Amino acid sequence: MDVLAEEFGSLTPEQLAAPIPTVEEKWRLLPAFLKVKGLVKQHIDSFNYFINVEIKKIMKANEKVTSDADPMWYLKYLNIYVGLPDVEESFNVTRPVSPHECRLRDMTYSAPITVDIEYTRGSQRIIRNALPIGRMPIMLRSSNCVLTGKTPAEFAKLNECPLDPGGYFIVKGVEKVILIQEQLSKNRIIVEADRKGTVGASVTSSTHEKKSRTNMAVKQGRFYLRHNTLSEDIPIVIIFKAMGVESDQEIVQMIGTEEHVMAAFGPSLEECQKAQIFTQMQALKYIGNKVRRQRMWGGGPKKTKIEEARELLASTILTHVPVKEFNFRAKCIYTAVMVRRVILAQGDNKVDDRDYYGNKRLELAGQLLSLLFEDLFKKFNSEMKKIADQVIPKQRAAQFDVVKHMRQDQITNGMVNAISTGNWSLKRFKMDRQGVTQVLSRLSYISALGMMTRISSQFEKTRKVSGPRSLQPSQWGMLCPSDTPEGEACGLVKNLALMTHITTDMEDGPIVKLASNLGVEDVNLLCGEELSYPNVFLVFLNGNILGVIRDHKKLVNTFRLMRRAGYINEFVSISTNLTDRCVYISSDGGRLPYIIVKKQKPAVTNKHMEELAQGYRNFEDFLHESLVEYLDVNEENDCNIALYEHTINKDTTHLEIEPFTLLGVCAGLIPYPHHNQSPRNTYQCAMGKQAMGTIGYNQRNRIDTLMYLLAYPQKPMVKTKTIELIEFEKLPAGQNATVAVMSYSGYDIEDALVLNKASLDRGFGRCLVYKNAKCTLKRYTNQTFDKVMGPMLDAATRKPIWRHEILDADGICSPGEKVENKQVLVNKSMPTVTQIPLEGSNVPQQPQYKDVPITYKGATDSYIEKVMISSNAEDAFLIKMLLRQTRRPEIGDKFSSRHGQKGVCGLIVPQEDMPFCDSGICPDIIMNPHGFPSRMTVGKLIELLAGKAGVLDGRFHYGTAFGGSKVKDVCEDLVRHGYNYLGKDYVTSGITGEPLEAYIYFGPVYYQKLKHMVLDKMHARARGPRAVLTRQPTEGRSRDGGLRLGEMERDCLIGYGASMLLLERLMISSDAFEVDVCGQCGLLGYSGWCHYCKSSCHVSSLRIPYACKLLFQELQSMNIIPRLKLSKYNE
Repeated sequence: MDVLAEEFGSLTPEQLAAPIPTVEEKWRLLPAFLKVKGLVKQHIDSFNYFINVEIKKIMKANEKVTSDADPMWYLKYLNIYVGLPDVEESFNVTRPVSPHECRLRDMTYSAPITVDIEYTRGSQRIIRNALPIGRMPIMLRSSNCVLTGKTPAEFAKLNECPLDPGGYFIVKGVEKVILIQEQLSKNRIIVEADRKGTVGASVTSSTHEKKSRTNMAVKQGRFYLRHNTLSEDIPIVIIFKAMGVESDQEIVQMIGTEEHVMAAFGPSLEECQKAQIFTQMQALKYIGNKVRRQRMWGGGPKKTKIEEARELLASTILTHVPVKEFNFRAKCIYTAVMVRRVILAQGDNKVDDRDYYGNKRLELAGQLLSLLFEDLFKKFNSEMKKIADQVIPKQRAAQFDVVKHMRQDQITNGMVNAISTGNWSLKRFKMDRQGVTQVLSRLSYISALGMMTRISSQFEKTRKVSGPRSLQPSQWGMLCPSDTPEGEACGLVKNLALMTHITTDMEDGPIVKLASNLGVEDVNLLCGEELSYPNVFLVFLNGNILGVIRDHKKLVNTFRLMRRAGYINEFVSISTNLTDRCVYISSDGGRLPYIIVKKQKPAVTNKHMEELAQGYRNFEDFLHESLVEYLDVNEENDCNIALYEHTINKDTTHLEIEPFTLLGVCAGLIPYPHHNQSPRNTYQCAMGKQAMGTIGYNQRNRIDTLMYLLAYPQKPMVKTKTIELIEFEKLPAGQNATVAVMSYSGYDIEDALVLNKASLDRGFGRCLVYKNAKCTLKRYTNQTFDKVMGPMLDAATRKPIWRHEILDADGICSPGEKVENKQVLVNKSMPTVTQIPLEGSNVPQQPQYKDVPITYKGATDSYIEKVMISSNAEDAFLIKMLLRQTRRPEIGDKFSSRHGQKGVCGLIVPQEDMPFCDSGICPDIIMNPHGFPSRMTVGKLIELLAGKAGVLDGRFHYGTAFGGSKVKDVCEDLVRHGYNYLGKDYVTSGITGEPLEAYIYFGPVYYQKLKHMVLDKMHARARGPRAVLTRQPTEGRSRDGGLRLGEMERDCLIGYGASMLLLERLMISSDAFEVDVCGQCGLLGYSGWCHYCKSSCHVSSLRIPYACKLLFQELQSMNIIPRLKLSKYNE
């Protein structure tokens, strides 16, 4: 009661009864945020940072190329920049190019990388500007893209959809996405216990030059440092002495002077004593003997062991801690902190959680590309050095001009191959990753958007580890809790939530200055003992020790004030860890915005929101006026965030902008997801990506391998705020179907749906399937080339033969024609000889051609929509044809509502047999009521109610998560229009004409047609093709294969005793073969004659499987003779 008295005691009764003021329109901050940040802004920001900042840093790090052959010669890079995307039409003639043209012509959307260099030729110094060194694939909508800053009308001129998110690359005409990669954060100490329960610490350190991993292990109470350049573990005290801290007292002071810490560290000191190592020189010598010898390629002066050990300590062990002129002070303290953490973790402190999201970092396209480009740039420079070393010594008249030796293709091909295959293999970092890029899935607008926010983690899918897969509490608001695939990748592939923004790295210079002004003392000025005082906190910046501070609370508060005022970047986070007594400042990672609360009231008021609506205030202003700020996972830990205004109390620091931003893009489409059982939402996230619909405004101009379009897509009647934010309504994927929930016939068992034939005739669920066929006409080295021949004419009727019926006179099919299976689309023929013939062999004068026609294969007929003739980047002709099929729903096609309720069409009923309600409406779909009880998708029931009320009122209702239209209000709308408030109707049977015994739940639900259609899966075979080697039927639907009766099925037949059925299935229907066998020697004969016995008197004829005969012959080829023993069956 005292608590309540001090909080509410001073208030008058009127003030107590007043409603809590809410900022009604605060969700309008979301569109403002998305305007600034966009859904795929994280990819684009990261790429822009790479292309404008990072690439210049990489050039600075490797700016000089020198040669051993000539000390006077050098090459220095002055500047590097990436131009605008263009295409080289003919030699040295370039023109700007649009992304759509690259898609159509199978080209790479890339821009030239040019450098300014200064180099010596002979004795003069030359400066050359704008020399191209390669091409960089450009991400769509990045700062160097043609599309940046264009209006929708200009987008239309470029054949590009204004709603397309961008953030992907076009490589060889294919859209490729670099997925976000999730990793443990670099340069952080992570204390973990291994399987035996011993505690160890590890640091993965990474700088521009090196990556290395350093481990600290405990064996029998002694501490060792483990690193893969050292042949064995080295006692930690020897490391300290090698770094120049020779007195044992000083070492102990650094690690900590508490009793238990000293007791734990004692044995390590003794061990050093036993090894008789007291000085720095002795320690370095000891380490030098333990270094794994690296083969020094390129020669170079030999180093002594002591020098080698010192180099190793300075540059390789704990790479990220800087050592200037062998001043090891910072590295000593860092090592001491590691040891201290391990000692404390053995006591009462917890080990770190690897799966905690604050210990993770997300790698974006920019970072991955910068690693790749750095690798290629170094290779490029070493090639130039090699060439210089080879060419300069040769005395020639011409001076060595390096410009002639700058080859562009190395960097170009390196980038293109990495993005198109997805294999990132860098020799320097021993990094070898597969599947970094994926083809952008264009099944629907949502599948493309969902792919841009996908995060793939580096775990093996096969191991059944539950740790990384489970939903971590720290992922709240950062990752969508529903959107993950089921099956083996469950929980390893995640998706970003709606408001997450992943930051790029920034300069840390200003942060260091600000910290030292706020009282952070430099480590080098301390004796080391201060580190273990209870009120002294260590300050880390991006994993490096900045210094120590006494009053950490003041530091954190001032830091946050400075950030809110905009003096330092809004993406820098600062957080305290009380168990380890440190303050972490970091400028990398993913954060997300919150409203700041002051004095129990949100800082953002309705006045601010009105200004936003009128357009003279944008999201950036909210950040700078300290109304909204970004928090990352670590900083959320020391904040108190309220979800709603009415939950704010005196400890609250922040207010969530909107709770529904917890969900991602795919889960945001579900109406009333908070009324569904959670796995149902996960199912819908997977199915929403397979729903057919519109994929973009430019879908009629695209020629994709496979494209599904819905003929009449509709906006959903019940929408969510997310649907509006991502503009799903402009590119919808589904139709509002009138649904009656009742059982009808027996064809609706197990989720099957009954469809109304009249609705199908009027275009419900009708879809278009587009496929493409393409071919290129190449030129070959011996001056021959592919040709397209005209159609072949029938000798008698002078008409084209059936296979060539649809060809034009030029041998390419004409648009609008109907194509049947096995008809020819392009009558192409290629020369039989394509290589230059060998010297002295007779050369045929006229090249001979063989036909290689492009034929159409498909179960049903298609129509040719359009034909495109162009040329690709290699100057080969490129012919692309777009084939179209129109399909109406049939039995077996898959539909689903937005609640994970999938079902196939089980029956199509004529309208006269369908039930109808008293206003004469027939349902489009009849759904079995048994789909509800066990699945508990109450959201679907509410969607039907809200949709029905919306139809009657002529407005859309909202089903936003944790909000949306209230059931009570919706029911009142229904009653106002004279309907039952339960949404039930009086329904008459269409078969008997009598009213049904119960009232039927009846109303509109948004249904999606999924891409799984019976026509694409149907497969049967009687006779057909056989494999060449075994003469057994082929396998697979594409090759018209058979269904194999395997070993398990064979066991069933044996157990059943059906021996003749077994014989029929395994031999007669498969590969029966007549062989002649000699009864005397038991070997296979040939046409009634045994070659071994040189007679034909004992030869009998058998039927065995061809594979069996093949096995006997293969055994004979290996000197094993199988002999068949024959006996007459009647003896």
